[in-house]
Amino acid sequence: MNNVTSLSYSRWECQYHVVWVTKCRRKVFYGQLRKYFGKMFHDFARQKESKVLEGHLQPDHVHMLISIPP
Repeated sequence: MNNVTSLSYSRWECQYHVVWVTKCRRKVFYGQLRKYFGKMFHDFARQKESKVLEGHLQPDHVHMLISIPP
């Protein structure tokens, strides 16, 4: 419970493991697109008041651990 976040009347720890897979498992995430994904995912999370805790980019899929407020 070391990652518990609190608001005025509640405590929460909502973490989701998200996996994005390309259509037909095409290997498109490596190469020139790779350098833009990290910043892009963090920007999207910041817009939704969330936080990317961990992320791994594979050639045909992306693993992310996201902390999202309730």
